[in-house]
Amino acid sequence: MGKQTGFLEYDRVENAEIPVKERIKGYEEFHSYNSEEVRRNQGARCMNCGVPFCQSAMNLSGMVVGCPLHNLIPEWNDCIYKGEDSHALARLLKTNRFPEFTGRVCPALCEKACICGQYDLPVTIKDNELYLIEQGYKNGLMKPEPPAKESGKKIAVIGSGPAGLSAADYLRRRGHSVTVYEREDEIGGLLMYGIPNMKLDKSVITRRRKIMEAEGIVFKTGVNVGEKIKVTKLKKDYDAIVLCCGSKEPRKLNAEGIDDCEGAYFAVDFLTAATKALLGREDLPEHFNAKDRNVVIVGGGDTGNDCIGTVIRMGCKSVTALEMMPKPPVERTPENPWPEWPKTLKTDYGHAEAIELFGDDPRIYKTTVKKVFSKSGRISEIETVEVFFDKGKLTQVKGSEKKIKCDLLLIAAGFVGAQKKLPEAFGLDMTARGTVATADGEYATNVPGVYAAGDMRRGQSLVVWALAEGRACAAQVDEFVMGYRNH
Repeated sequence: MGKQTGFLEYDRVENAEIPVKERIKGYEEFHSYNSEEVRRNQGARCMNCGVPFCQSAMNLSGMVVGCPLHNLIPEWNDCIYKGEDSHALARLLKTNRFPEFTGRVCPALCEKACICGQYDLPVTIKDNELYLIEQGYKNGLMKPEPPAKESGKKIAVIGSGPAGLSAADYLRRRGHSVTVYEREDEIGGLLMYGIPNMKLDKSVITRRRKIMEAEGIVFKTGVNVGEKIKVTKLKKDYDAIVLCCGSKEPRKLNAEGIDDCEGAYFAVDFLTAATKALLGREDLPEHFNAKDRNVVIVGGGDTGNDCIGTVIRMGCKSVTALEMMPKPPVERTPENPWPEWPKTLKTDYGHAEAIELFGDDPRIYKTTVKKVFSKSGRISEIETVEVFFDKGKLTQVKGSEKKIKCDLLLIAAGFVGAQKKLPEAFGLDMTARGTVATADGEYATNVPGVYAAGDMRRGQSLVVWALAEGRACAAQVDEFVMGYRNH
């Protein structure tokens, strides 16, 4: 612990956000980086706890706090304070091979468990992490590291999202020949097409891809496994196969009239189209263009927030976000003490932009869509209704119906499991939740040599969990193909 009184001397200072009216003019990342002096002081705030909850990934009251990757957070915070950035980066990369992703999009489970947050504000762990990796790239420390020896084993990874990239990285470091198949035109999965550019600039993914290719990993994009290449051929050509195809079956919205008109779409399709248009891959379809439209978004999670930020940049006339759950408290309640995950109100960048632009918080709680109205075959209005949960069952409040203008309805209500076509082609057992079945803590499927990781196995979750799953799965694949354990 380099600065024993650091947590008393320095206040928490986060990376600054570019002002709303400036940042909504484009899709560039909306944070600016603090000075090196500020970052040193933020590293000094870390108390180097005897029991660092930040790196523990504890399950408390059904929710996890602390880093699932078990990052060595107090170590590299101390190094940041001392100016030992290269050593700090080495310790960070030992557990997290992709901090340029988590440093941008992770909700920072580590910070929720930081002991400074019990009575004050937690350490800026996420910003510190992003500082280290960006300094690493800037100073030429992020270089390809191909394995010294080849194993002679061939592994196929299907899906290039965070779980697939994590698995491929670990397996290549062990000397295996790794080929990653991706059905989209670019790698990254939800990192590329599920998260908007202002939250994760796509050049960050391209930069990482170049390093991984220089290390010998082969990426084959535009390949829909099961169609362009048959499952039987993959089984014949590879010693093991890792499925990391995500949880991409969207939850449908049960509302009267929704199937009888145009204008209601899944958020993931909307965000994909918006990013492809931004990158010049495809023109934005007119039905996804939110300019001068009254937009309603169903779902209060990260995806719903990303939709708000995107439609604002497109120039929407208004935006409303419907959330079925009650509005959370601003501060912790006695029933939700530290270090449990804080069930408090989160005002994210999209919400903040809507508040400044339109004057009100776009979120309406305990509400969903009951009915959809259309004119000339296109959605024009929706009827909402208040809801509550009675013994686990969603119940409508009679007489609470209201009508809202709506030219574009985006459904960001989460996902209900993996798409079935590929698991069926492999003959995999599935769970009642629509995910690929494996034993607890295991990644092997019922088909020998076939493994699953990430959202496809775990269900809809966070990028940091996908990275952790990819790494753990790869270790089991390595043991399978080599015949011994090396972890």
